[in-house]
Amino acid sequence: MPTIRVELIAGRTPEQKRNLVKALTQACVDTLGSKPESVDVVLFDIPAGDWATGGEMWSDKMAKPQGS
Repeated sequence: MPTIRVELIAGRTPEQKRNLVKALTQACVDTLGSKPESVDVVLFDIPAGDWATGGEMWSDKMAKPQGS
């Protein structure tokens, strides 16, 4: 039974999450031969102020005007 943990910066729509869950489940079916009902996907929404990449908070990156 595969369990997939996905951490995302908060802000995705329910439809985006639904599509992601379906795609990940199908990838397990296709790649591992799993039954869809045996695949668990757990989504964790992380606030942008609690996530940093390259020493910069995502909340700061997201606040910058496009092209900066």
